[in-house]
Amino acid sequence: MSNYALILAGGSGTRFWPLSRNAKPKQLLDLFGKGTMLRQAVERVGGLVPAENIFILTNHLQEAEVRRQVPEIPAENIVAEPARRDTAPAVALGIGLIAARDPLANMIIIPSDSLILDDSAFRSLAEDALNLAGREAALITIGIKPTWPCPSYGYIERADKLNAPGLTHDCYEVVRFREKPDAATAESYLASGNFTWNAGMFIWNVAYACAQLAIHAPELVDFICRLTQADDRQAFITTEFPTLTPISIDFALLEKADRVLNFEATFDWDDVGSWISVGKYLPTDEQQNAANAPLNALNSARNIVFSDSGKRVALVGVDDLIVVDTGDALLVARKDCADDIKKIVAQLPENLV
Repeated sequence: MSNYALILAGGSGTRFWPLSRNAKPKQLLDLFGKGTMLRQAVERVGGLVPAENIFILTNHLQEAEVRRQVPEIPAENIVAEPARRDTAPAVALGIGLIAARDPLANMIIIPSDSLILDDSAFRSLAEDALNLAGREAALITIGIKPTWPCPSYGYIERADKLNAPGLTHDCYEVVRFREKPDAATAESYLASGNFTWNAGMFIWNVAYACAQLAIHAPELVDFICRLTQADDRQAFITTEFPTLTPISIDFALLEKADRVLNFEATFDWDDVGSWISVGKYLPTDEQQNAANAPLNALNSARNIVFSDSGKRVALVGVDDLIVVDTGDALLVARKDCADDIKKIVAQLPENLV
């Protein structure tokens, strides 16, 4: 069976303003000096499947930049969703595009905006999962071992370890998916030791996924079937995709599926949800100021400084700030207000979003 990869590369550019914009959100930025997150994602799965088997879903605002950043991906494999319809319709679109090539293919789905530094460990686990998908009637997830009781992630509850020959990584039967918990519940999940964070990485056989969609999400499998048979697929996507019901792939399929398996990631992972996350990967001085640019700090500590021009920044008598400088905008925010940055974007002139 052939293997394919689907990279989800849509989203808005609000959390990392002013560096990110609607046409250039987080995954299209080089935040760490290692290439953009999309570029890293393509290279990561490129070790698993050939470039012609990689599909990327984006939107019209970001399509041109996506194509510019990954010229090795065939033009027809980069598809702009004509409307925002959440992850289940997006995944169904990807399944349809792959099924049109090979209805028996195995596929891996990953977001483009997660930071993974150990690509070799990722590929080792993903190879296990793809091989398992070809012989087990199950939907497979990759989860992250919780390091703290985070209330902002979904959780996957696991049961017995799978007894399957040939695996080099442990795999478990899934009991159920748990939505974002309150703090006390998250503490209990962490203490139990049988939960992983849901990182939005999935592996399955196309035929099995379609069979499960037929049971649990018939609207989506109908869309997939008609897409594979369409004479003009782009025209079909343009007219039919916007009619699909917006729903996440967790709600539409995974929480209802007959059987789900879970691998616990053996690689590092960070969803890089805010400038706070970026600060963890920038050079840090003795006052714990993190910066990607030349920095002089006097009586200033624990600040995050990012300049896309590399200009020198001076801080005097300030603590716990986020300072981001671009050619046309400057952000100064308290670190404990990082999640509110997306709110200020709604008040900005159109040319700055």
